[in-house]
Amino acid sequence: MLVGAVVVGLGGLLAVANRGRNRPFTQAARVFHASRWTKGNHIWPTQVAVFPTRVVRYELQPFGQFEEAIGIDQIASVRVQTRLFFGDVIIETTGSSRSIRCHGHSKRDAETIRSKIVQAQARQPRARPGTPSQWKVAQ
Repeated sequence: MLVGAVVVGLGGLLAVANRGRNRPFTQAARVFHASRWTKGNHIWPTQVAVFPTRVVRYELQPFGQFEEAIGIDQIASVRVQTRLFFGDVIIETTGSSRSIRCHGHSKRDAETIRSKIVQAQARQPRARPGTPSQWKVAQ
């Protein structure tokens, strides 16, 4: 009976610690959590947040975390690939052959992530090249 109480107590302690680790990693933007029902997200689901100037993909690991950020101006395209229940967000970057894949989000969250990225890109000021009269010729 004592062993059973210890096992239940340790299980409860681990559940409380795991819940604390799964809280949103930021309060500055809406955080989208992947579903625990998808591969790789059973214990610590991946989190994605779209800020005005960057997109952050955040994964907890047994010891520490892995955070991947990309500037809004470095995003070439955003695609959503949906399946029966869940969707993946694929973010293609400029200047890099590696895309960022956020898998296991609900279809609604995947579409929301994509639309937030597109809206943030629309709000970014674009660099305008100078007019020909402003160009200087090297002599």
